[in-house]
Amino acid sequence: MPKLTFRNSRGQLVNVSTVAATRVKNEFDAILEQTMHDGVVAITRHDKPSAVILSFAEFESLVRERGRSRDEIDTEFDGLLANMQTPQARKGVEAAFNASPEEHRTQFGHGC
Repeated sequence: MPKLTFRNSRGQLVNVSTVAATRVKNEFDAILEQTMHDGVVAITRHDKPSAVILSFAEFESLVRERGRSRDEIDTEFDGLLANMQTPQARKGVEAAFNASPEEHRTQFGHGC
């Protein structure tokens, strides 16, 4: 079975623990504790992932992200883009576009 990974609510890429469905049935309290600690546990049947158990914190994070409207995402993107449009960045782009091939090789380190 391929290794399962999950980007948690803190943005970290973490490995997902897997447990067999029969173990969940027999040891639910222990699996619940593991889920609350790790954030997510995958349940397997016949060595194939078939479901996941999420901690409530991870569930809330997913709901929050999916609940964002297109307008909210557009506004966030526009703000990030505006922050990148500094005078220094504009000068750099202008210099790159206006440079001769020789200037590119010496100033920008490209072997064009």
